[in-house]
Amino acid sequence: MRISVLFGGQSEERDVSIASAAQIIPALRARGHQVAAVDTAYGAIEVTDEHRVLTGAVGQAPPSATEIDRARIQAGPLQLPATVGDSDVVFIALHGGSGEDGRLQALLDLAGIPYTGSGPLGSALAMDKDVSKTLLRAGGIRTPDWLIAPSSTDQVHDALGFPVVVKPTAQGSTVGLSVVRSPDQLDAAIARASQYGTVMIERFIRGRELTVGVLGARALAVGEIFVPVDEAFTYAHKYQVGAIEESFPANLPAAVELAAKNAALEAHRLLRLEGYSRSDFRLDDSGAIWIIEANSLPGMTATSLLPQSAAAEGIDYGQLCEDICREATGRWKRH
Repeated sequence: MRISVLFGGQSEERDVSIASAAQIIPALRARGHQVAAVDTAYGAIEVTDEHRVLTGAVGQAPPSATEIDRARIQAGPLQLPATVGDSDVVFIALHGGSGEDGRLQALLDLAGIPYTGSGPLGSALAMDKDVSKTLLRAGGIRTPDWLIAPSSTDQVHDALGFPVVVKPTAQGSTVGLSVVRSPDQLDAAIARASQYGTVMIERFIRGRELTVGVLGARALAVGEIFVPVDEAFTYAHKYQVGAIEESFPANLPAAVELAAKNAALEAHRLLRLEGYSRSDFRLDDSGAIWIIEANSLPGMTATSLLPQSAAAEGIDYGQLCEDICREATGRWKRH
């Protein structure tokens, strides 16, 4: 297949996207595909320059607002070279921003170009945590109570109690996220998250952190991330090798494993997701499963959870990338 891998872009998750592409591109080439690398901020990347651009390293923190603003000024509008239109399929390795919220997907739809992952509607629904949690709850999936800022300390105390999780409603990779343990920390956390848009304040669920990948109509292995008590799975935890312990498959009772898989599949369906996704959960001390969010374009870096979930099912990284592409081309033909 002729495959264009779109990566980079201008969101706060730019570094994560580059690290994903650094894995995806060689994996697809190793399986015999013709692959073009395209940074949507700067255009096509020559093969001779890929070693400089495609670094698999992700820093301890996302790029600063200054760095993102500089990239947006330097890069200008979306850059899609003609090779994208000639592709059999576009592999969207973007995370956050216009690459994940449905805008790019709508553009590719209008251009008649097949692409991996969800369409415009599913992408938009999953990206907005307020909207997605509303739909998930209406569909019978348990999710923590939440408020949308501005909310006073008294309102948060009465509705949610402390601790709470404060985060932007439309960011991934825990960008702008804080665990707030006491009322005096709330305003600073809201101010930090508000740099990235609308802010959600969510009840913190103590328990085990679980994750489930979905590929096509199949739930992959349930994984567990061993997050310290009363902590969240942070940006640094996610992308620094050895920063945190993870287990695939998770050591769970069969009934809990099945419930997590079914919840991931139902979230995928309710949010109109397609191709592949990953849902994250908390398992509380009573054995109840709470969905935190569903990701329409989960990370594909060397330390990412979806590839680990697939590997535990016997699907190696190259096969996973190829399966994602073939699912997309098959879906496009059916449409």
